[in-house]
Amino acid sequence: MSPSRARTERALARLRAASDKADRPLKFMEVCGTHTMAAFRLGLPSLLPENIELLSGPGCPVCVTAQGDIDMLIALAMDHQATVCTYGDMLRVPGKRGSLAKARARGADLRVVYSSLDAVKLAASEPERQVVFAAVGFETTAPASAAAVEHARRMGLDNFSVLTSHKLVMPALDALVASPTLALDGFLLPGHVSVILGSEIYRPLVEGEGLPCVIGGFEEALMLVALAELAEQAIDGRAELVNLYPEAVRPMGNRTAQALLERVFEPADVPWRGLGTIPQSGLVLREEYAAFDAQRRFQLRRAEDREPAGCICGEVITAAATPHDCRLFGTVCTPIQPIGPCMVSSEGTCQAWFKYRGMPETATVATYEIGVPA
Repeated sequence: MSPSRARTERALARLRAASDKADRPLKFMEVCGTHTMAAFRLGLPSLLPENIELLSGPGCPVCVTAQGDIDMLIALAMDHQATVCTYGDMLRVPGKRGSLAKARARGADLRVVYSSLDAVKLAASEPERQVVFAAVGFETTAPASAAAVEHARRMGLDNFSVLTSHKLVMPALDALVASPTLALDGFLLPGHVSVILGSEIYRPLVEGEGLPCVIGGFEEALMLVALAELAEQAIDGRAELVNLYPEAVRPMGNRTAQALLERVFEPADVPWRGLGTIPQSGLVLREEYAAFDAQRRFQLRRAEDREPAGCICGEVITAAATPHDCRLFGTVCTPIQPIGPCMVSSEGTCQAWFKYRGMPETATVATYEIGVPA
């Protein structure tokens, strides 16, 4: 037996031993899109004891981006002829006027970039072109957006701006805990975001809410050990903050990245797909950086957020439903032809289920015409 397999077997035995002592089903939630995809790719749901359930939360940055933000990006590209630079996952997220990919097919200038600084370089090389960077993601990617804005200001660029859709993890966790219908026994906390924030940011969930919280890595054994730790705490009636990813996550996080975020952004009330508007849960540019705010520069108005007809992505990312509860799943809505963002993103719960769980045993074939399921 290989060392990695032996570690997995030990972790699984520990989890099963804990589950044998449980007198009720236990529900834990992971709130990291990488955890979501890793869990299904590794086949963890099939390994878990019957009384241990791992739910997927709003950890996919593309999935939680409200439709209004997508519509503003499309308006920038189509109505204002701006060059929109975005990460690849955003291209096929549907808005009211189609997706960014469809806008590109109609002639809009959409560029897929691998770094926010790629957008700054483009703006510097083509000063006659208005370049807008789609700033999407949690605290993991927000520092790169902040660095791009600071770099553009130092260069004196007046043709670069950002449309900010950055989200903060802690307000979302607080909203989930406050939900009257979602009774969780603990959180498997995100690894990547915690590198920036540090482990201590989550202490209020433990001390104030009495919820076990474990930061875990992404390998099979690491995730199983994290779930075993959560189960043992829940069974013992304990609530502790445990960092099982110490090689990457420090108690106070990355202070340099935090300072950069503090200089450029400030918290604001922003809408989330599936969670509504959460107070102080997003990042917007501070007043001294207002010249780089695409929403202000182009005087964009935010439209009402609506899910695509028949799509239950908002319920999926809040664990109120599973992808198999959606009548569009796998028939009308697929990774090739997605209806909702949970099927678009490589970290989306629906795409993970489609790839690794397939269709439900009884599937109804739906039809979909002009945004309305028949």
